[in-house]
Amino acid sequence: MTGPEIALYALGVVIFLAAIFVSIALHELGHLYFAKKFGCRVSQYMVGFGPTVWSRKKGETEYGIKLVPLGGYVKIIGMFPPETDREQQISRGEQVPAADPSDTAAAPAHQDAHSDVRVVAGAATPDAPLTLRKSNTGLFAQMVSQTRAAEFELVEPWDADRLFYKLPAPKKILVMLAGPGVNIALAFLCFLCVYGIYGVHSVEPTGRPAVSVVSDCVIPQDAKRTACQDSDQVSPARAAGLQPNDLVVSFNGQPVASWSQLSDLIHANGSSVAVMEVERDGKLVKLQAAHSIAMPRDLDGEGPGQTATVGFLGVEPESREVVTRHGPVYTLERMGEMTGHAVSSIVQLPARVYNIAQAIFGQGERAQDGPMSVIGGSRLAGEVAASTRPGLDIGGKAALLGLVVGSFNLFIGVFNLIPLLPLDGGHIAGSAFEGTRRWLAQRLRRPDPGHVNVARQLPVAYVIGFAMLSMSLVLMVGDIVVPLKSGL
Repeated sequence: MTGPEIALYALGVVIFLAAIFVSIALHELGHLYFAKKFGCRVSQYMVGFGPTVWSRKKGETEYGIKLVPLGGYVKIIGMFPPETDREQQISRGEQVPAADPSDTAAAPAHQDAHSDVRVVAGAATPDAPLTLRKSNTGLFAQMVSQTRAAEFELVEPWDADRLFYKLPAPKKILVMLAGPGVNIALAFLCFLCVYGIYGVHSVEPTGRPAVSVVSDCVIPQDAKRTACQDSDQVSPARAAGLQPNDLVVSFNGQPVASWSQLSDLIHANGSSVAVMEVERDGKLVKLQAAHSIAMPRDLDGEGPGQTATVGFLGVEPESREVVTRHGPVYTLERMGEMTGHAVSSIVQLPARVYNIAQAIFGQGERAQDGPMSVIGGSRLAGEVAASTRPGLDIGGKAALLGLVVGSFNLFIGVFNLIPLLPLDGGHIAGSAFEGTRRWLAQRLRRPDPGHVNVARQLPVAYVIGFAMLSMSLVLMVGDIVVPLKSGL
């Protein structure tokens, strides 16, 4: 690439990364806004992961940016309902002394892998016989217990009425839905700007019987190529001397008024001689093709595989670029289609990532319609900005970048709605279940079933988190080793 192309490539990468950074920040801001609006205490608002690059505390919330801008989080106090007596005391705002690690009642318990008996850590004595108790034990159970303990260490006595889990189910759903909702709204704005300002560009025939392209040869319909070979027959149009910009006035003595009429006459002519009169540079020129060629042609509207043998000259009609600008309804329709593709991509994500892993090790080619990481998106944005493709002006490049950013936001929004922790959808599903269960209990005049303990999903969350991290690493390596080909 030349110097200017390198500069444009870098600009495209910077624009894309900045857009993703802003998307992440606004996603977390959605959670933050509604959590604070409903009275919850938010201790941290962070964009990125890893070491903190910058932070500042304003009020009771620490705002900051971390080193790796591949995500973010908002720390809302009291995400999980209490389970132990100590946690219940904390959630009520009671002063509770810190747990003493030497206290057997607070010490971690041990559970045999094949036993359902939970034993308090510590040896039994004659005066103090072995006692049994119910507690969180086992590898995953201890991880859940530790997570819950860390959660309640942040709860202060004055937080009793500000804990997230105490919110009504609709408010909890709104807090968690706000994040992916922001991403979907950003995607809508990106697509609306593209479709409403730049518009949808299409090439359509003008309808005049004017020739724009004359084929050099006849390529068989089943040949998967576009370039001519020495063995290919010269097209009848080329042999007759037709040239681009010729306006066909008559065909076999019949006056021609439109391209559709000319096309019908060519098809009906079969392999017979074609005599044409064309207007060229203001003069009438008579041309003759010794013969046209009868070729199979797909019949529109007749079903797949239905063909007929028709005449063929090897010409394409005059066309023009048509720009159609659309509004919100069209944008929503396209987003509906893209959402369907996003859901399908999520379902197929493990298989698609496996395909990329195979391609990394040279076991096949990477599918060009597969997923990509932020690295792949950055590369694509750079290629769009630096492209010298004819017809791709500044407006076209801006529109393509808008589509890329919008697509990323739509995918992030849809992905976060998967009803499993650690994604937002896990909390949404738990809150929806809680609200439904309480509503049914009220209708059936039964006791309040209480809060749903979404913390029980944490073992699944650890597995899913590990899977997400693994797939992200594969995608990033794949975008470096076997990048997608944009064709720009």
